[in-house]
Amino acid sequence: MRLLLAEDDASVREALVEILRQNRYEVDAVGDGRTAWECLKAGRYDGAVLDIMMPGMDGLSVLRRVREGGGTLPVLLLSARDGVEDKVAGLDSGANDYLTKPFEARELLARIRAMTRDRSAPDTLALRMGNLVLDRAGYALSSPSGCLQLTHKEYQVMELLLCNPRQTIPAERFLERIWGYDGDAEINVVRVYMSLLRKKLAFLHADVRIKALRGVGYCLERAM
Repeated sequence: MRLLLAEDDASVREALVEILRQNRYEVDAVGDGRTAWECLKAGRYDGAVLDIMMPGMDGLSVLRRVREGGGTLPVLLLSARDGVEDKVAGLDSGANDYLTKPFEARELLARIRAMTRDRSAPDTLALRMGNLVLDRAGYALSSPSGCLQLTHKEYQVMELLLCNPRQTIPAERFLERIWGYDGDAEINVVRVYMSLLRKKLAFLHADVRIKALRGVGYCLERAM
């Protein structure tokens, strides 16, 4: 599950990213409202955690833009303001939930699980193509020939491929989506992970394959 986190306090932002990633969330983290809005317009997210007080554009303004555009993205607002009027204003702006600072990590995680629960229904917990199944809860790739546990990055690459079957995905999108805008990874790392996953598909005797189009990207298709 992929989340956007918008928090202007760098130390808080880094701590929250660590907590979320330890709990198997993919996270894009930004420090201001305008960047958050640009990310939400361009990316595919399962939820957003927005601090209300941010430079450039506050969290409520970002939320209103999402809702004005007809977006149904689950949004959790974070704020140091704990007054009833503040909470009502946030919820009336379209937030799914409102969490006041300071808070415990387990409460944050529970709130995120609650607001994204509908998007984690049982029929979405597995991705399938041909005889291949990706278990989104257990990070496992399986076929009638067996089952293999994936590393976190392998899982993310495979999930992106299975969510876009037969579509060519540029290597840059994998790098941006999985390693992040600020990561130190280079484009060659995508090739390395495709090679690792091809070996696992071969081991499982999968009837799908990862096809590389030189200079264009990668796509998952049924093997001939």
